[in-house]
Amino acid sequence: MTDWITTPVDARVLRGALDVEATEHGVLPHRLPARARRQFPDGYLAMVEAQPSGVRVAFRTGATAVELDVLPTKTVYPGAPATPEGLYDLVVDGRLTGRTTVTGGNVRTVDMTTGSMETTPGPPGTARFSGLPAGAKDVEIWLPHRETVELIALRTDAPVEPLPDRGRRVWLHHGSSISHGSNAAGPTEIWPAVAAARGGVELVNLGLGGNALLDPFVARALRDTPADLISIKIGINLVNTDLMRLRAFVPAVHGFLDTIREGRPEVPLLVVSPILCPIQEDTPGPLAPDFSGRQLSFRALGDPAERALGKLTLNVIREELARITAQRAAEDPNLHYLDGRTLYGEADFAELPLPDALHPDTAAHRRIGERFAEHAFRAKGAFAADND
Repeated sequence: MTDWITTPVDARVLRGALDVEATEHGVLPHRLPARARRQFPDGYLAMVEAQPSGVRVAFRTGATAVELDVLPTKTVYPGAPATPEGLYDLVVDGRLTGRTTVTGGNVRTVDMTTGSMETTPGPPGTARFSGLPAGAKDVEIWLPHRETVELIALRTDAPVEPLPDRGRRVWLHHGSSISHGSNAAGPTEIWPAVAAARGGVELVNLGLGGNALLDPFVARALRDTPADLISIKIGINLVNTDLMRLRAFVPAVHGFLDTIREGRPEVPLLVVSPILCPIQEDTPGPLAPDFSGRQLSFRALGDPAERALGKLTLNVIREELARITAQRAAEDPNLHYLDGRTLYGEADFAELPLPDALHPDTAAHRRIGERFAEHAFRAKGAFAADND
């Protein structure tokens, strides 16, 4: 029998969350603050912001065994392939040393054509890790990036204390489902996590599946969150939702950047345009799921000729973001631009095609993360330490 020590799961042992909500079962990490959550009616955004992409339970301990009781909410999409079980990644002193899943949990059924959702209750479960190395160490449990997870209890066979400040810079990133993690296998394999590990920074990931839409409440969250580095990767969701035309896009980008600069006027700010996505390079949205093949894919419903009417495509987005950032950089030397095709372009698509025509797989996530780190964290890069 193990003599367990129970530690409350709260903000002291959570990293990567902007808010923690008390629930019937325990606590629920959120990636948008409460004020922002009151300002959108979209149930899908409410779901994805509560999926803890980049969030981890982090502590220092001499324990060799750890248990985390959780109530996950798993999402299924009728007509689409089954979503893999969410993974809990154990990182010890910066190295991935364990991985497990949790059975049970609630099941949320989402109709991709209508957006309707229905949740069936289920029982809690436990993520268990044993055989950790003896002695004091930094331990992180990265939570599944595609499942909502209520945290109930943390148990260890030795005392726990919050992680000390290691002097690492905080990188705050906002993006779409690709930044959220899309088809990456596990939470430490999403490209922002790969890049953060390479860059030696603390990640706060505001990648919001389907919802990188220049929303003012997201800009305010970026403005108000303490960070040493900020990046925004925008474009793909604006095209595939067909949300706005060029006339609205340009001032919306300026407004988004203005809001961030209200609170973080000198923080290095990197604007990243979309990676290559052939179905939307020159074809406007909206985007629709396609169930005709053996696996789910997506197709664009717009007409390339509509670009003349102000409809957005990925190439239009890139042209405008490059122009806007160059214009603003004349008075904002800490503003930078990166063409997303530098991270994943035509040669990468030929080697590592997008499985569903929209989202990268685990191998492509790794490549994107490594390339982002090479460009952003290198000497003289936007996030280079010698820029501080």
